[in-house]
Amino acid sequence: MSEPTVVIVPGLRGDAPDHWQERFAARSSGTTTVPFPAADDWHDIRVRAGLIGETVAAVDGPVVLVAHSAGVLATVHWVRSCANDSQADAEGPGDGRALVKVVGAILVTPPDLGVVWPSPHPRSADLSAAGWEPVPRNRLPFPSVLAVSRDDPLARYRASAGLAEAWGSRLVDLGDVGHLNPASGFGDWPMLDELLAEFSSAT
Repeated sequence: MSEPTVVIVPGLRGDAPDHWQERFAARSSGTTTVPFPAADDWHDIRVRAGLIGETVAAVDGPVVLVAHSAGVLATVHWVRSCANDSQADAEGPGDGRALVKVVGAILVTPPDLGVVWPSPHPRSADLSAAGWEPVPRNRLPFPSVLAVSRDDPLARYRASAGLAEAWGSRLVDLGDVGHLNPASGFGDWPMLDELLAEFSSAT
């Protein structure tokens, strides 16, 4: 099997060159990033899930997803849309032919919609109203790692650990790293290379 392509699934932030996902993409060949939706669709979960499906479908060969924050939730919503797709020849976010390309996922600091998020983050209630809840809790059909923070201002550790159990993900306790973003003091995230090496050696 060929080396998997890393597909980066960003959160709600918009372009952020200092973010570890974008730094990784800048220094890594063959990496592709799920595009951001248009401003009017910024919080639309169906649009976010559809963009993941389109990006994965365009990749030739196996894929490892690297999702951060709301990108984690968008990823599991996309997986559920694939599972709900009853038409073998369907196009779009429910296309199971794209899903089978995914050989693994690194899911990092998903937000907790039960928490009141600090400014400048949007209100978690706004995402809930836009269809992000209920968060799918089905076991993922591919190996995954869920890396979580002990002091994430956007999530409770126990809630994140519960998602790891539901999704069948290996839980990685990152300690006190905030939301693992530039605001928490992170540009590069060296552990990403270690986790990707695990998936590469398994394909």
